[in-house]
Formats: sequence, structure tokens, C-alpha cells
Amino acid sequence: MLTVENVHLYYGASHALRGVSLAAPKGAVTCLLGRNGVGKTSTLRAIMGLESARQGRILWEGQDIAKLPTPERARRGIGFVPQGREIFPRLTVLENLQTGFAPLPRKDRSIPEEIFELFPVLKDMLNRRGGDLSGGQQQQLAIGRALVTRPRLLILDEPTEGIQPSIIKLIEQVIRKLAARGDMAILLVEQYFEFARDLADHFAVMDRGEIVLAGSAGDMVESEVRRHLTV
Repeated sequence: MLTVENVHLYYGASHALRGVSLAAPKGAVTCLLGRNGVGKTSTLRAIMGLESARQGRILWEGQDIAKLPTPERARRGIGFVPQGREIFPRLTVLENLQTGFAPLPRKDRSIPEEIFELFPVLKDMLNRRGGDLSGGQQQQLAIGRALVTRPRLLILDEPTEGIQPSIIKLIEQVIRKLAARGDMAILLVEQYFEFARDLADHFAVMDRGEIVLAGSAGDMVESEVRRHLTV
């Protein structure tokens, strides 16, 4: 399980995260919701070590990783799909997937066949450059690259952003399959209530750098959640 405890994060004098606490258990999908600019991405970046928390603990599989550098967190089984995908446009699909080898020991540096079962389009486009793919295909590639690292915690930052409905449905199905395996925790940032409602086992809602609502999917009150999502 991932457990974030009382995390505070600053950008200069700006207090971006104010005592954020949340949990993401294995075998479940945890959705972090909120408007733009409330701290969702900052929370994920703090978990990954891309931003340094000034206070608080980040526990993964019982160990506090808050002071570890990002590569070490990746080696401990945390995979990250950033907002905007951030694939390498000049590299081929195959080469993009192979960049996921970086945190792995040499013996594990292969691309699991499961990735092509989840995203068949990637197998058909192995020699295409990443920059030539559509937005939906690039998102599949970004998720596939994260899965190459064999994560036990998969973090996704707005995977539906700018994606056509058919690919959103595919991504939803893939996330369900990964969670159903039972050996992976999934933490997902999302703006769209319907996608989160249909997918989440647990949810947390952010506003102004704080968690203001949290619970299991059965506890989710649509009107209360939507109040923190509308502008």
C-alpha cells in the first residue's frame, strides 16, 4: 500500500500542498479528483520525488521513501504516466518502450507480451516514431512504457485528457484489468467525475492544496464531489 501522511509542499513562498494524506491499496483504483490548479499533479510529483516535500511521510510497502531520489523510487516499483504523456517523439515506439528498462536489472530488460495484449496498436506500430502517433496512441504508449518497469504502484496523471471516447474506454478497461490482478496499486488523477465514478474503488477530492473529501466508492456523494469540480 501507498500511504501519504501530512505532506506539505512549497513552490517558493507558495504553499501548494497543505497536509495532504491519502492511501492507495494494492488491487484497487484510487482516484484523486479536483479542479485545475488545486494540487493534484503536485501530489503525484511529490510521491515520485520530482518535487521535494518539506514535511510529511510517503510510505510505500512499509518504508518511508520521502527522501529517496526519483530513480530509486522507480526501482522500488513505482511507475508514472505524466500529464501530457511526455513520450520521445523522435524515438520509435519500440525505443520508447525500451526507455522503461532504466530502473530494471539487466535480466528483466524485456517488454512483457501483456503490454501488446492490452494495447495491440503498439505491436503494429513498433517502428513508427512516437511523434507520428495520434494523441490516443501516444497515451497508450506512455502507459505501456510505465508497465515495462513492472510497477507495483502505477500513477497516472489525467490519462483521459484530450483523448477520443473509444480510447478512454480502452484505458478504463486496461486499468480495471491491472487492478483485478491484485498485485498493483493504481493512483489516478482525474477531472471527469463520470470516469472516476465508474472506475474508482476509493476516492479523494482536493481543493486549494488539501484533501476535502475521501472514502470508498460506496461513500461517494455525487453532489458533494461535483461541488469541488465545477468552476
